[in-house]
Amino acid sequence: MKGALHILTLVTTIAAGFGCSGAKVTTHASSELPRYQVRTMVLLPFTAMGTPQVRDVGDQYVSTPQGALGSDIALEIPPNVEPPIRQTVAVPRYAAEKVTQLFWVRLRNWKGINVLPPSEAAKVAMPAGDAAKTTPEAAAAHIAKALRADAALMGQVLVYQERVGSRLGANPPATVGFEVKLVAADGQVLWVGNYYEKQKPMTQDFVAFIQHGGGFVTAEDLARYGVDSILKHFPFGSPGGS
Repeated sequence: MKGALHILTLVTTIAAGFGCSGAKVTTHASSELPRYQVRTMVLLPFTAMGTPQVRDVGDQYVSTPQGALGSDIALEIPPNVEPPIRQTVAVPRYAAEKVTQLFWVRLRNWKGINVLPPSEAAKVAMPAGDAAKTTPEAAAAHIAKALRADAALMGQVLVYQERVGSRLGANPPATVGFEVKLVAADGQVLWVGNYYEKQKPMTQDFVAFIQHGGGFVTAEDLARYGVDSILKHFPFGSPGGS
């Protein structure tokens, strides 16, 4: 019994010592939200940010010697060495489709709301030329109204970087970020959710590392975790079977 208590105390101490990297999910509800009822919602195909982002080329993760803390280790770069060229990378096209599908898997059996699939949204979407002349929120409201839905859930993938390495070690690790908005058929933005996570090693984010199974996960794994985390704060309905 004492041994078990000692292990529990040790794990708690480690978790408190290493802490976590801060909130990965943020949400905001409009003050107008209580005036709306959403019984039917359409899930729109997500888009991907078109502007190339600076690529994360790694954080120089190194093994920590026994008895030392990661914060005690510093990597010194000689002054005569030129800094590496900063690369840019666009969000891959498949990322938007992947995140859309992850949301659909969770929402298709959502209790309390009839959720229409992205394929239905595509049938009544504005022509590309017309959509370019308006805001994404207005285009989402147009689709909701055309389908006689109360609202539309739209989203954009902001960053989607695959890990370089394996579950045992990655440099850089996977990074995923996306935003979702619930837009009423009259154009009112009712709710916004954001997720961003760049997976960190156990010495920097012990709790999240254990949540992800004690290894470096793929971008899809992070995206799935982000979808589940955001939907915990969704203001209408409740989870059903998936």
